[in-house]
Amino acid sequence: MNENMLARIRSGTGFIAALDQSGGSTPKALRLYGVDDAAYSDEATMFDLIHQMRTRVITSPVFNGDRILAAILFEQTMDRQIAGMGSAEYLWTQKNIVPFLKVDKGLEAESDGARVMKPIPDLEGLLERAKRHGVFGTKMRSVVLTADASGVAAVVAQQFAVARQILAVGLVPIIEPEVDIHSPEKAAAEKLLKAALLAHLDRLAEGEGVMLKLTLPEEGGYHRELLEHPRVLRVAALSGGYTREDADARLRMNEGVIASFSRALTEGLTAQMSDEEFDEALDASIGSIYAASAT
Repeated sequence: MNENMLARIRSGTGFIAALDQSGGSTPKALRLYGVDDAAYSDEATMFDLIHQMRTRVITSPVFNGDRILAAILFEQTMDRQIAGMGSAEYLWTQKNIVPFLKVDKGLEAESDGARVMKPIPDLEGLLERAKRHGVFGTKMRSVVLTADASGVAAVVAQQFAVARQILAVGLVPIIEPEVDIHSPEKAAAEKLLKAALLAHLDRLAEGEGVMLKLTLPEEGGYHRELLEHPRVLRVAALSGGYTREDADARLRMNEGVIASFSRALTEGLTAQMSDEEFDEALDASIGSIYAASAT
């Protein structure tokens, strides 16, 4: 494990940039960026376009380790290059930003008010490839839709089972059991989720540290017990569909939690902007998210 990266994650200031849209979410991300579906006719071109967008973000002079602690990459992004070097290597060596990799392959259909992850074929091979690229850790997402104890238990058990595989090869997992912000039982689901997370965290051995990426809670300061748990390196919050303004406001109510925003980070950026306009808009976005993460 890279001790310099670990030190950054443990005590560095800033937030996590989530740049990990995959096949299912890429078309929407491109549309928000001002690239219409008509601009591409196949998946390969679509991924070329999203890589151009990510490259523009990552190479912007305002996107650096002064305010951004880490970035989460999609597998294809990790395998591609930025400025002549691997994307993950570029983030660390040129920007002082810790690289993470999204490893999940999407979600199963809803069962017991939750959506667990699909199987991850050849996870071991993917993790070894990530290590060769200098990736520090991973991220995998599940979704909780209702306050169903069985569904929450299934999500958390699966997350920790995969996390143990990741820890075993020397990488740090970001566990992301998202609670749907539109759930009519959001607060009750968050209560069940916190209890399940604490129970599984207690079973980790000394030296096994994980990160958590959670929905911004209904109650300010609700993640305090998780923040203080000795097996938790950092707690991050996803924007989950909130606007950047709303997400920042909720984040400010949760001292110690840092942002890990995706759509909220790139909100307002378009392909049609000049480089000056793009950098100015990205700088404002990074500034507001950084400020909210510093509370």
